[in-house]
Amino acid sequence: MTETPNPHIIDADTLTGEMRPIRRVVISLGSNLGDRLSNLQGGLDALADTPDLWVTGVSPVYETEPLDSPDEAALFLNAVVLADTTLSAQRLLERVLAIEDAFDRQRSDVKNAPRTLDIDLIVVGDRVSDTDELRLPHPRAAERAFVLKPWRDLESDAEIPGIGTVADLLEKSGERGVVRRDDLVLDQS
Repeated sequence: MTETPNPHIIDADTLTGEMRPIRRVVISLGSNLGDRLSNLQGGLDALADTPDLWVTGVSPVYETEPLDSPDEAALFLNAVVLADTTLSAQRLLERVLAIEDAFDRQRSDVKNAPRTLDIDLIVVGDRVSDTDELRLPHPRAAERAFVLKPWRDLESDAEIPGIGTVADLLEKSGERGVVRRDDLVLDQS
């Protein structure tokens, strides 16, 4: 079954509400304001509490330098979550935005401003989307070591569909400024 929607075919799942396909998702978590580890744990817990989403893996925590952020931006903590879901990409996006809002994520016109919790959908099955609201695969994931390195820890043979293997992309992007923090652990309950 293809994940790329065909505008000429009505999805029977939408009509009946039954037998929705299971999609593998990769989600990135980040925080550089407040209690960073607690924010990541709260984001993970909220994802795990999401109906029709099953967390299957959580990466180690990494501390990373902010990219293209204001000068006063603090270091980030980042992790990657693997999950299976029957939710559509749009519903999953709505859920992660609601989780960010619950953690007082402030949105501003300042590019890459500091934030309590940032949740990005990196890959949702083989779904491809290029709308203003949802771009999949995530358009900058292939260049971000803070996504690629923790993801590679979970799946050494992972790929970003249509772009390349995570290992090759990480080699190209480099690992500068990405430090594994084995003293910080997210609890996958």
